[in-house]
Amino acid sequence: MNHSREIEVEGHIIDSGIMTRVFDRIMDMGGDFEILMFDVGKKKADPSYARLRVSAATEEKLDLITSELHRLGVRLIEAENVRLVPAEADRVIPKGFYSTTNHPTSVRYNDEWIPVENIEMDVLIVVDMESSRAFCTPLSKLRKGDYVVIGEGGVRVSYPERPREIGMFEFMHGQVSSERPSETIVRKIAEELLKVKSLGLKVAIVGGPAIIHTGAGDALAALIREGYIDILFSGNALATHDIEYNIFGTSLGMNLKTGDLVTGGHKHHLYAISEVMRAGSIAAAVESGVITGGIMYECVKAGIPYVLAGSIRDDGPLPDVITDVVTAQDAIRAHLGDCGMVLMIGTLLHSVAVGNCLPSYVKTICVDINPASVTKLMDRGTSQAIGVVSDAGTFIPALHAALQQKKK
Repeated sequence: MNHSREIEVEGHIIDSGIMTRVFDRIMDMGGDFEILMFDVGKKKADPSYARLRVSAATEEKLDLITSELHRLGVRLIEAENVRLVPAEADRVIPKGFYSTTNHPTSVRYNDEWIPVENIEMDVLIVVDMESSRAFCTPLSKLRKGDYVVIGEGGVRVSYPERPREIGMFEFMHGQVSSERPSETIVRKIAEELLKVKSLGLKVAIVGGPAIIHTGAGDALAALIREGYIDILFSGNALATHDIEYNIFGTSLGMNLKTGDLVTGGHKHHLYAISEVMRAGSIAAAVESGVITGGIMYECVKAGIPYVLAGSIRDDGPLPDVITDVVTAQDAIRAHLGDCGMVLMIGTLLHSVAVGNCLPSYVKTICVDINPASVTKLMDRGTSQAIGVVSDAGTFIPALHAALQQKKK
């Protein structure tokens, strides 16, 4: 181990499990470490500080290890200014660029630490030299001449720590199970949702068509009508089947009240799309009386913004659906600034898409009947999510009932 560097990490690094992750990462990657200083906080609120010498057989291996540790909030002892290289053309990244985490991040520019704005995972950091501000910038938005952060020198990540007071997000952090008491979980989610609202933050829902198919559409419409939901992210399918249900009482051609297939019902979703096309938009269909209830109706009536991102599978699609994926990403990002909680229910692909744009401090709940879907979201980087294995038709009405109970 001929190559070494000194690193440091501070905060609530013991009870948050950060030091364990640091040690494991070093050893798993074939490195070694020596603890030079370890100042342990004496009281619950006291931070701890550790200084280590990390060693590896080659400089390349050491680079890889320190790069991984950086994402856990570890930093090199030497405080250097960030290195910037201008992009040579639109959407062409300089070699060695820094790829972000979704954790709060700062960069050292002109000997001062400045926060990186609009943090999200797997994008670039661009520094505006005139204003001395740093921004997360997706590849699609990179322009020639933008100054891109290169390497990890001068970049500081604040890895999430365990709060001093334990709540459900700490109790369930990073875990997925169908064996927990669902009523208790739903009640705690309701409490967290009300807490988020009391802070003036917004609650978003990412919803899939299973919400309609399982009969939970009325409960979600009630949540929107009663002011618990502030933003809806979805696709063509949820809106289409919600409107189909309102006009025809069916979803996928099945009568949701009786469970019977309706003759000719397989065409109902196409009729529903056509009626909205005739009106010009979902909002126009609501105002003209074509749509008289349901999720999209309540969004329009309450002025709740919705982003419907399209896919290659879509019928129609509805005129409100954004069919350009980059435009859809921008629309999602535009509504995330004040979000304190996101509920992801019954839609893996849209959940991953929104999750990729979320900072790690946003409370995220993923609900799906398939445990693998919940796990995959976390594996894709949304590590702050808690997983609830449940049917949408059970979860959403239970959440509405819990919130109603809290109002009494």
